[in-house]
Amino acid sequence: MTAADPQVTTREEWLTARRKLLDQEKELFRHRDEVNAARRRLPMVEVTEHYSFDGPHGRAGLLDLFDGRSQLLIYHFMFDPDWDLDEVCPSCSYTIDNVGHLSHLHARDTSFAVVSRAPLEKLEQYRQRMGWTVPWYSSSGSDFNYDFHVSLDASIAPVEYNFKDQAELERGDPAWKGWAGEQPGISAFLRHDDRVFHTYSSYGRGIDLLMGTYNWLDLTARGRQEEWEQPPGRGDDAAMGWLRRHDDYSPQK
Repeated sequence: MTAADPQVTTREEWLTARRKLLDQEKELFRHRDEVNAARRRLPMVEVTEHYSFDGPHGRAGLLDLFDGRSQLLIYHFMFDPDWDLDEVCPSCSYTIDNVGHLSHLHARDTSFAVVSRAPLEKLEQYRQRMGWTVPWYSSSGSDFNYDFHVSLDASIAPVEYNFKDQAELERGDPAWKGWAGEQPGISAFLRHDDRVFHTYSSYGRGIDLLMGTYNWLDLTARGRQEEWEQPPGRGDDAAMGWLRRHDDYSPQK
């Protein structure tokens, strides 16, 4: 044991504390149900732009990514066209590792795809290296990443991230001034015949729930073992610092 580990107590005292925590957990679950219901009530916006993607079977439009299903989830994977394979975002890789078997989404008439700006050849090389079977498309040459605010460059499109414009971002953190680059995100779409509607997008900590390993670790006494967590002393890494240290991150190695 370490000094930061939980205090040792009796079964009776533990049960009292556990029941108190259970009340908090139930409150959290109820609130999450309310938030999920509010998400489902969000209005939707028709996507009228004709985006084009490079995929394993040739050129595809956004409608093709549904693969005949009525719903589509897209993970916006950070992969700049100029990056080499050893520069690929480790946290995005970690997220895709946690996707799970797509048949469970398909059973609910929902497709899943990954989209990045890097050319298809690089995406395929990295996908094979990682042992993934998820469909991955290149949005190179289209405005898709800029329109969904995961590729940021003020010279191409007004900067917006996590629903904050350039001025709001700079007020929160001056480092945003003049910054350009890739950011992660998730977007959801609904199809009615040949019409496509954007229903939801999330960025930043909104992606957190997609990382199943994190949710398992949250059940343990030492948590994710990152320095921002409370109580302090149970981790010495910044958020995902343990992953970022591995420049050649690949479960296949």
